[in-house]
Amino acid sequence: MSETPLLEARGLNTYYGASHVLRSVDFHVGRGETVSLLGRNGMGKTTLMRSLMGLVVPKSGDIRFAGVEMRGWRPSAIARAGVGFVPEGRGIFPNLTVEENLVFAEREGADGRRDWTREAVIDLFPRLAERRTNWGNQLSGGEQQMLTIGRALMSNPSLLLVDEATEGLAPLVRDDIWRTLRLIADRGVAIVVVDKNLDDVVKLCRRHIILVKGQIVFEGDTHALAANDDFVRSQLGL
Repeated sequence: MSETPLLEARGLNTYYGASHVLRSVDFHVGRGETVSLLGRNGMGKTTLMRSLMGLVVPKSGDIRFAGVEMRGWRPSAIARAGVGFVPEGRGIFPNLTVEENLVFAEREGADGRRDWTREAVIDLFPRLAERRTNWGNQLSGGEQQMLTIGRALMSNPSLLLVDEATEGLAPLVRDDIWRTLRLIADRGVAIVVVDKNLDDVVKLCRRHIILVKGQIVFEGDTHALAANDDFVRSQLGL
């Protein structure tokens, strides 16, 4: 790393009860960088995302964002610092309209930026323009995922954590989500993505990490990923 990372984690050890999930994980994301977290189910990918977002507190290790130590911070404080989160399973407010879901999350970025407004998000997701007054529970699964991403953008984050955003969606909707994530990256937002669609992942992300039983067993760019195809496919179960 030639410059200070936007986010840097050192020696993360995270437990669920007596289960030791993350084992001395070192992880970093540069400003505007796109990074994938790969691995089979149960290898610690979601736990790493939740640890970075403050939804679970690592037992040991350090997490610094924009040079500030934030391990132990509340998720709301981490969000205000500039980290947006698109969780597995979405989690929109079903009893609020599309517009109200967006308004609820609206705030300026940590540096005062307001690049992502309601209109900017609606422009990004034309389907939501037609659903502005619909309740969250009236949306299709794909529309709910679009709303979840849009809501995360409304906090004007510097970093977006995206956990299984295309899981269970129809192919055309998945294509829309990947297209949208590329547009977001083009706007300078750093992205960490967990997803099983390797072909789409390598089109979006420049660096890739494979987790096995809570430890990093591979880290490299897309060229290195392709050069280790047999190993990668064995670790991902492809």
